[in-house]
Amino acid sequence: MSVLLEPLSYAFMARGMIAAVLVGIVCAVIGSYVVLRGMAFFGDALAHTILPGIALGYLISGGARDTLFWWALGTAVLAALGIGAVSRNAEIKEDTSIGIIFAGMFALGIALISTVKSYAVDLTHFLFGDVLSVSTHSLWLILLFGGLVLLTVFAFYKEFMTLSFDPILAATLRLPVGFLNNLLLTLIAVTVAVSLQTVGVALMVAMLVTPAATAYLLTNRLSTMMILAAVFASLAGVIGLYLSFYLSIASGAAIVLTATVFFMLAFGWKKATGR
Repeated sequence: MSVLLEPLSYAFMARGMIAAVLVGIVCAVIGSYVVLRGMAFFGDALAHTILPGIALGYLISGGARDTLFWWALGTAVLAALGIGAVSRNAEIKEDTSIGIIFAGMFALGIALISTVKSYAVDLTHFLFGDVLSVSTHSLWLILLFGGLVLLTVFAFYKEFMTLSFDPILAATLRLPVGFLNNLLLTLIAVTVAVSLQTVGVALMVAMLVTPAATAYLLTNRLSTMMILAAVFASLAGVIGLYLSFYLSIASGAAIVLTATVFFMLAFGWKKATGR
């Protein structure tokens, strides 16, 4: 019991645990749509595209991190809608247009951060997250915006499900496909902003995709997939933080590696049982 309770005696670990569970649940639910619609590359590109906004906010605020969430949120929403518009209207293929925007914006973010003398430390924070430095204020922001994401998914559950499984049927039923697509992109953007401090830019796509992909191997029902994904993501967050505490490794990396192990176990079980 001392192994389990000792880390929780530190306030930063307790806050980190709560943040990891909350972020894991939100990422798992939104990630279910990302996996079903094959949007993993979009999620990865979006996470990297918000880096210039974060860097600009960091420079303007003089290095203060309290306001970075708002810069990340605003940049993420604009980037998501912008990437969506370019992908629909460009004369080149969707993955190519996303790749161009992704690389350009990520390079711009690194260029901005490199103007700061201590950029190596700050860039590491942005790229790989720092869940153990989550403040009480940050927890409330995660709870508020994560809750809004989950409520929106609940409100539009049937519409998003139809759009994800059969876009042609959604259009036939006269669903507002354009609005729903933009709304889903916005929800992904908010999720990315909420998750930034937990796993960082570089590992963001793993939390969006890996728990949902793990659940996808075990069920063919969307509601069950979301629940299983939330469980896997929450467990990965908790176990990952314990590993980070006792092995002195980066918390974001430990969380993602734990989620990856869950996926490998599910994949192996599915292959072994032939289900």
